[in-house]
Amino acid sequence: MDYNTQREKLILPEYGRCIQNMVNYAKTIEDKAERQRCAFTIIDLMANMQEYSGNEDDFYQKLWNHLAYISNYELDIDYPVEIQHIDEQHIKRDIIPLPQKRIARRHYGAIIEAMAHKLEEMEEGEERFALVQLMANQMKRALANWNINALDDEKIMDDLTELTHGKIQMLPSEITLISDKELLNEIAQQGTKKNKKKK
Repeated sequence: MDYNTQREKLILPEYGRCIQNMVNYAKTIEDKAERQRCAFTIIDLMANMQEYSGNEDDFYQKLWNHLAYISNYELDIDYPVEIQHIDEQHIKRDIIPLPQKRIARRHYGAIIEAMAHKLEEMEEGEERFALVQLMANQMKRALANWNINALDDEKIMDDLTELTHGKIQMLPSEITLISDKELLNEIAQQGTKKNKKKK
């Protein structure tokens, strides 16, 4: 079972587990061109999570540095910038601002909307399928946190179709969604962990 306490530690928590999972997936892609495309997709999503002002080159330098760092410098791609290794103790933790734009489904959050927009642009293939699976499971976890009684795999896939303006149309049986039982166990584990911290 996939308990939160058993998952790997997030390397840069401000980007969340979805980004880390995508980076881990990118490292497994055998075709270098496909791996390169996947890296640019991840950078686009990371950029959507940050606000910047000033020099755009500096902003993307930071994102590529972060991507390399999240991958433990194991992502074999042609980086468009010279990667500067990061000393973890000297990372400037950026405060990710609350989104100013209206979110269609607030319980899913802004990152899910950003991922949905990215999915709309992607061609069908292994990379898009992997992102669909990551996104659908993240949506299910978000829905459970919002209202555990609202869990419905078909609703999640319907919402995904709507968020991608019909580009992604899949049945729950076509992907691997975390089971309700596993999800409830995850939530119970999180509650136990929080209670221990309070003591």
